[in-house]
Amino acid sequence: MSRLTMVKWVYAVLALSVCQTAVAQQLADKQASTETKKLYKNLFKLRETKILFGHQDALAYGFGWKYDADRSDIKDVAGEHPALYGWDIAGLENDSPVNLDSVPFEKMKKFIRDVYDRGGVNTISWHLDNPVNGKSAWDTIPGSVGMILPGGAKHQLYKQWLDKVALFMKDLKGSDGKLVPILFRPFHELTGSWFWWGKRECSPQEMKRLWVFTLDYLSRRHQVHNLIYVFNTADFSSSQEFLERYPGDEYADILSFDTYQFGPKENGVGFRKETESKMNILAGLAKTKRKLIALAETGYETIPDPDWWTGVLYPSISNQPVSYVLVWRNAGYRPHSKDYHYYAPYRGHGSAPDFLKFTKNGRIVLGKEAGSLNLYK
Repeated sequence: MSRLTMVKWVYAVLALSVCQTAVAQQLADKQASTETKKLYKNLFKLRETKILFGHQDALAYGFGWKYDADRSDIKDVAGEHPALYGWDIAGLENDSPVNLDSVPFEKMKKFIRDVYDRGGVNTISWHLDNPVNGKSAWDTIPGSVGMILPGGAKHQLYKQWLDKVALFMKDLKGSDGKLVPILFRPFHELTGSWFWWGKRECSPQEMKRLWVFTLDYLSRRHQVHNLIYVFNTADFSSSQEFLERYPGDEYADILSFDTYQFGPKENGVGFRKETESKMNILAGLAKTKRKLIALAETGYETIPDPDWWTGVLYPSISNQPVSYVLVWRNAGYRPHSKDYHYYAPYRGHGSAPDFLKFTKNGRIVLGKEAGSLNLYK
C-alpha cells in the first residue's frame, strides 16, 4: 500500500467514525411522526451543549398549592417553567379518572398540550398495576411478566391496557393539530426489584420480549407514532450489566437510569462519584450505538444541602452529553406519612439561590430557552 493510499484510507476511516458518532440512529418507530423525528434529531444535535431540566407533575401542583393557572415551583423560583415535564399514566389501565398521584387525566392532557405549544418537552412513565392480582406496581410477584407475554394467562388483559394507552397517546395534539411527541419510559428502573417487572421478578429474555411486544403493539397494531422510547435502569456497574435486559438498538432510542441521593448531605460525595461512573458507562454505549443518554429521574428529598445543585448534581452529569435530567415531584407535606416529599426548590427554600446558579451556567435549559430552540422544527 502506497503512502498516499494509506493516508486516504486513514481519512476514510476517520470520516466514517465521525459520521457514526455524529448522526443519530433511526428511531425505534420507523413511522414516527415528523415532529417526533425532529425532536429526537434536535436533541441529538444539542447533546454536547444543552441539558433540558425537568420536574415531575410541575404544572399540576407544588409546595402548598394545587392547579394554580400557569404556575410551577420552578417558575416561582426561576421566573420560568422547566423545559421538560414528567407525567405518569398509572391508573389509566383501570379506567381511573385520575393517576396514582391523583392528577386527573383530562387535566394532564391539557398540561401536555400546553407544554408542546410553548416548545417544551413531555416525558411519561407508567407505574402500571400488577396485572396478575390487580395490586400496585410495587407488588412484586415473580412470574407476572411471563403471564402477560403472548400465550400467558393475562396476555389479553395486558393488550386491553395497551389499547387504553394508545388511545391516550393519540389524543395528545397541540393547537397546530399535530401529535405531541412523548419521551415514553415504560418499565422504568427495570434492574431494580421493587416493581413486578424487576430484576428478580423476571428473566432478561422475558423483559426483552415484553419490551419488544409493547413497542410493536403500540406502533403497529395501533399506529401510535409520537413516542420516543426511553430504556431505563437503576443499579448497574458495567455496560454488560446495563445491557443485560436491553431489547436491542432497533427497539430503544434513549439510554437512561434513575438514581437518588439519600441520607445526610455528606453522602453527596458518594452520590456524585457513583452517578459520574454510570454516566461514563452510558456515554460509551451512546457513542457506539448513536443514542441519547439521560438522567431520567433523580433528586434529594427536601434538598437539605443548600449547594446540592451546583455542588453535587451538576458535576455528576456535566462531563457527558446528557440530554436531560428530571427531578421528582413536589408533593409537599404528606399527612399519611407525616413527612415532607419534594425534590425541587420552592420560593424561599434554602437551596433556591444555588438552584438559580445551576440554571444560569449556560448549559441547563429551562422553558423559555426550550421554546427558542424550536425543538419540533
